[in-house]
Amino acid sequence: MKLSQFKFKLPEELIALYPSENRDECRLMVVNAKTGEISHKIFKDTLQYFEDGDVMIFNDTKVFPARLSGNKEKTGAQIEVFLLRELNADNKFWDVLVEPARKIRIGNKLYFGEGDSMVAEVIDNTTSRGRTLRFLYDGDHEEFKAALYALGDTPLPDYIHRKPEPEDAERYQCIYAKNEGAVMAPAAGLHFSRELLKRLEIKGVQRGFLTIHFGRGNFKDIDVEDLTKHRMDSEEMIVDQELVDMVNAAKDRGASVCAVGTSVLRAAASAVCMNGHLMTYEGWTNKFIFPPYDFSVCTHLITNFHLPLSTMLMMTAAFGGYDLIMKAYDVAIKEGYQFGAYGDAMLVIR
Repeated sequence: MKLSQFKFKLPEELIALYPSENRDECRLMVVNAKTGEISHKIFKDTLQYFEDGDVMIFNDTKVFPARLSGNKEKTGAQIEVFLLRELNADNKFWDVLVEPARKIRIGNKLYFGEGDSMVAEVIDNTTSRGRTLRFLYDGDHEEFKAALYALGDTPLPDYIHRKPEPEDAERYQCIYAKNEGAVMAPAAGLHFSRELLKRLEIKGVQRGFLTIHFGRGNFKDIDVEDLTKHRMDSEEMIVDQELVDMVNAAKDRGASVCAVGTSVLRAAASAVCMNGHLMTYEGWTNKFIFPPYDFSVCTHLITNFHLPLSTMLMMTAAFGGYDLIMKAYDVAIKEGYQFGAYGDAMLVIR
C-alpha cells in the first residue's frame, strides 16, 4: 500500500488536548470486521464484548518524565532535550533528541534545573536531531535517576499543543504500568479504570501482560510513498512464559484474545510461532505492520483514533481491513470523536 492512502483531513478541534473526566467514560466505537457493522458506545461497555475465559493482553511499560528544558553553555540559548533511552548506567550515557539540533555540537555542555543543578556534555552526534549525552553527576545511579526525573516533564505527544500540567503525570500513565522505559504512553490502556478491570475479572476475563517500550519512532514521519521501504525504529520487548501459556490455552479452547493497543498487537506479531501460537521473546522488534497482514494471535483490538499517515493507523487498518477502518474514521470525524492519546477509543472485532 501507499502512504497517501492513509491521508485524511482531521479538523484540529478533534485532537484531544485533555483526557476524559473518568478513564472509562470516553466514547467507544465498535467495529465488527465480520459484518461491517459500526456502533457507538462508551468505553465501560467493553465489558459486553468479552466472556469468561477470554484474554486481554496489556502493555505494562511505564512512561518516565522524558522532556527536559535547559540552556546551552556560554550563549544561554534555550534547548529542549527529549530522553529516549539510557545507554550506559555506569557512565550515565543517554540517547536523546535535541531541539534546536543545529546549534548543539560535540563538546557542548547543557545545563538543566535551578542553579544549573544538572549538567550534561554532548559526546556524539548520531542523527540530524539525535545526540548522545553524558550526564556529569557525582551521586550513585538511583540518586542520579531521581534527580534527572525530577527535572523532567511528562512527554505528551507533539500534537497536543499545550504544556504538560501536574495532572498529566498520572493521567498519561496506565494504572497498571510497572516496567519503566516508555517515552510515549500506550494510549489504549489509559481508558482502563480499576473498577472496569475488577468487573472484567469478576466476569472471568483473564488479564495478561507483556512489555514493549513504546517509543517516538511510532510518530516519526514516513518519508516514502512505498510503505515497503519504510523502516521502523526498534523497541525493546519481553513476552514471558506466563503470558504465553495463558494466550495459547485460550486459543486452543477457541476463546477471544484482545490486544489492548497497537503496541501489544505489534509485540504479539513479533513473537508468533509458525502454528499461530505465541512464544516467549526477549529482545527488540522493528516490525512494521500495514495492510494486508495475517494476524494469528489476536482476535480483538482496542485502540485509539490515530492521526493521518501514522503507523498506528496503518496497523489498525491491517487488523480491521483497510476499507472498513477508513470508513470508520470518516464516521468518527462526522460524529465528532476525539483523536490522539487523550481521545476516544475503538474496539475492532475480527
